Formats: sequence, structure tokens, C-alpha cells
Amino acid sequence: MSVLDDIVDGVRIDLAERESELGLADLRAALADVDAPRDPMPHFRAAGSSVIAEVKRRSPSKGDLAEIPDPTVLARQYADGGAAAISVLTEQRRFGGSLADLRAVRAAVGTPLLRKDFIVTSYQLVEARAAGADLALLIVAALDDDLLRRLYDEARELGLTVLVEVHDEPETERAIELGAELIGVNARNLKTLAVDHDTFGRLAPLVPDDRVLVAESGISGPADVQRFVDQGARAVLVGEALVKDGDARRAVEQMTGLETNEGSTA
Repeated sequence: MSVLDDIVDGVRIDLAERESELGLADLRAALADVDAPRDPMPHFRAAGSSVIAEVKRRSPSKGDLAEIPDPTVLARQYADGGAAAISVLTEQRRFGGSLADLRAVRAAVGTPLLRKDFIVTSYQLVEARAAGADLALLIVAALDDDLLRRLYDEARELGLTVLVEVHDEPETERAIELGAELIGVNARNLKTLAVDHDTFGRLAPLVPDDRVLVAESGISGPADVQRFVDQGARAVLVGEALVKDGDARRAVEQMTGLETNEGSTA
């Protein structure tokens, strides 16, 4: 069993418990009280690098990263630093997150929010919107074609912007065929947790110019952001480097607005 399979198995167990406590019909009813979703795409398409700053306590590959007793404090620092969106981990077993974190951050900032989780059912999409998320993550490696299409369409119907994550060439082709507008290239293989720093540069040329590319994993500072921007990224998703920095606002500012270097082949 791969690391991804193990994570998804745990997600399904926790999901079944939540579903037993609150049915889908009641969850959908809660959508009536949620503000309209915020659209992050104009910011992502604007000139200069955009940052998706992540609230992330731990990870399967690195273990504990940072104590975050109040995620709203970190989220406000991200917002003040100019983050185009804020990613909130809601997976509990491996990442120490929760939907409570997402709801708290939603109440604290007006920045578009990404629910970062291993989404495998419609229920999770409705959960995301009910908790105030504006974006949802769909990981191609965790979904077959039919389920990927169904969840993508359902997310769009809910008004969610979908970040479709890929790790290799076949997954990139699937994301393109899906019509995904926002494609995240993760340098970390979720089946093994190994990182290949050349992944983005290898996959970016396969993606049509009308799509928006997000670089994920392996970003420690502005130099890494610049490298990905030069290779075609319009946004970067950064977690570990920001939660460990000590000055999250400044760190986001330093990664924001970087433009393609003259003479780049991107």
C-alpha cells in the first residue's frame, strides 16, 4: 500500500464518522448561510508571482513543523503579506488539521481559502463550501477518471475554484483533458513522499498557455519562487517554509510579485 492509499483510507474512516453525525441534506442546507465564493483567478492571472500560503502543522514526510495554536494569527499575517489565497490543511491524522481551522480562518480574513485535503466524495466538497472555502483540491493520483470528472463538475457547481494536482505526465494529460483551469504540479510524489525538484520544469511545457500553473513543494524562499516563475508558474503553494519562518508576513511579501527574468525560456 502506498502512502497516498494509507492516507485516503484514514480520510474515509474519519469522513464516515462526520457523515453519521450530519447528513448531506442538512449540510447542504447550511450553504444558505455562507457568503458567495471568492474568485482567486484574476489574482493568479495578474502579472508577477502569486502566493498560496498554507496553514500546516505537520506532514507525513517531515513530522511536526510548527505549533499553531491559533490558525487565525498566522492567516492574518499571510493576508497582510499579500497572499493571493490561503490554504488550510483539514486532514487530521497525518497533517493535524481540521474543518474547525478552516472555519476559524474564514471568520478572520477575506482572502480566498483553499480546503487542502484528500477529497474523494461529494460530501467533502459541500463541507468545504459550508465551512467557507473558495477553492478545493482534487488530487489526480487519488481519483479514477469518472470520479475525477464528477467531483470536478460538482465543485464547479458549488462555485468552488478547483486546484487539480498532478505529479507526472499521465496525470498532467488527465488534468488537461478534464479542462482544469488551475493545475498544481507537486514535486512530492504522494505515493512514496520522494521529492523530484525537476518535476515542474518537466511537466510545465505540456500544459496549454491558457491554464494557470501552480508550483507545489520544495519552495524554501524567493529564489525557488523565481525559478518556478521562470519555468511558467503563475503561483506557488508554500507551507513549511512559511510556518517555520518566524515572520510569515515578510516571507510572503518576499515571494510575491516576482516576474519572469528577461531571456527566460518559460
